[in-house]
Amino acid sequence: MPRIVVVIPLEPLRSGTRFAVREWPLHVTVVPPFSTHASVDDVARLIAETSSAVAPFEVTAGHGALFGRRHDIPVTLVEDDDRLTHLHDVLLGALAPLASSGDRVFQPGPYRPHVTAKGERRATEGDVLRLSQIALVDMAPRSSPGGREVLATIELTEHRG
Repeated sequence: MPRIVVVIPLEPLRSGTRFAVREWPLHVTVVPPFSTHASVDDVARLIAETSSAVAPFEVTAGHGALFGRRHDIPVTLVEDDDRLTHLHDVLLGALAPLASSGDRVFQPGPYRPHVTAKGERRATEGDVLRLSQIALVDMAPRSSPGGREVLATIELTEHRG
């Protein structure tokens, strides 16, 4: 059973890309890691359907903070943005039925979007971050122990009326 996370990378990713934990591309997590019995195709299709009305948009990087149990993981918070919060909420609602029972990711709680620093790579306060793609990432791929693998990507597209 895969354990997956749904992120918005700050630079586009490609399906099949693998990377070590310390080399995570900079991203904003939209749905925290959860386990599912659903196929990757079913999860990706549901994400694509749920986000089909969302066009690419920009958010602004806020101030730094420390996350984690020991408050030792440097992050840059993302300033409040209704579009990002809405995307988070609708994806949580859509994906909850696919999650393994007892997965706490889908219990109500505050959403604090942020970009985790990776070494010297980080978002800086005031940076404008363009969000244009959603990526589904396997947190523990069998083919890459200790790493991560991009399972699918979904492009946010401009809508013309």
